[in-house]
This record gives sequence, C-alpha cells and structure tokens, in this order.
Amino acid sequence: MDNFAEQLVKKNETSSDKMRRTVMLIVGILFTVALALLSMLQLRQPLLSMLGLLLAAAAGYGTYYFVQGTYVEYEYTFTNGELDVDKIIAKKKRREMLSTNIRQLTDFGKYNDGMEETDDMTVIMATDNIASHEYYADFTDESVGHARLIFVPDEKMLENIMKFLPAKLRAKQ
Repeated sequence: MDNFAEQLVKKNETSSDKMRRTVMLIVGILFTVALALLSMLQLRQPLLSMLGLLLAAAAGYGTYYFVQGTYVEYEYTFTNGELDVDKIIAKKKRREMLSTNIRQLTDFGKYNDGMEETDDMTVIMATDNIASHEYYADFTDESVGHARLIFVPDEKMLENIMKFLPAKLRAKQ
C-alpha cells in the first residue's frame, strides 16, 4: 500500500506584502498612464505615438504580471518517503522547490525563531507565515548542499513523515 499525502498551503500576506503590492500597482498604473499621455502628445509623429502606445501596453501588462506574482501557495506531496515541495504563483505557474527522501533527514522537529542556522545552510521557506505550527527538516542535497526546509505539515502529512523518519529522529519526537 502506498503512503501518500498532499497538502496545499496558502501564504498569508504580511502588511509589508500588501504594501509592496499596492506600491507596485500605483507606480505601474502611473507609469502606464504617463506613457499613454506622452504618446498622445506625439500625434504629429505617428511612429513615436504608436511606439508610446506599445510601451504603455507593455507597462500595463508588466504591472499586471508583477502584481499577480505576489499571490503564492505551496504544495507538499509525500509519496512513499519522498517529499516534494512546489511553489505555485498566481495559481498558474508551478516551480519545483525541492525533492528529498525523508530517510535522508539529519534533523526534524518543531521550528522556533531562536534556532541556529549555519552560514553554509540554505533555508527554504515554504510556510504560511504563521509561526505557531511550523516544522523544520534538515537535509543535504546535491544542488543546494546543507539545507533546512521550514514548512507547515498537517496531521496526515506529519503521520506519513513520521513513518519514514530514521529511527534516531523518530525517538527524538
């Protein structure tokens, strides 16, 4: 029987995330309108006017693209000891963040802000920004070296992870 669990975690927005999106939106709209107005002033030179309108359209699309990129979710997939974490941007674009075997973990447990991280450690944040229920998983990966995943597994995901943890880490729990 396969051990399988899947979880989707939506990143909660902080006030700085909301502020950044608002500033991006305002600056993008102002830039788009300014380019459109400048192109309208060049009516005697149709080539410049057309170029200005094309640049305004590109600026408008760029603003839309960057604002949509601020909506982030994470998907955890656990299958027979393999944990895959993907980042989903604007419910359209999926990027694989990591794939690791649970048996290869060097440390695992509840995460707290006071935990030390070495200088050579790559920290991979795949969390909803609510610190009270975060877990960490330390491992070594060929592509990133020594790494720490910070994530928020639900009960089913935790249950499956515990089954495949090395004995020394299971005893620590």
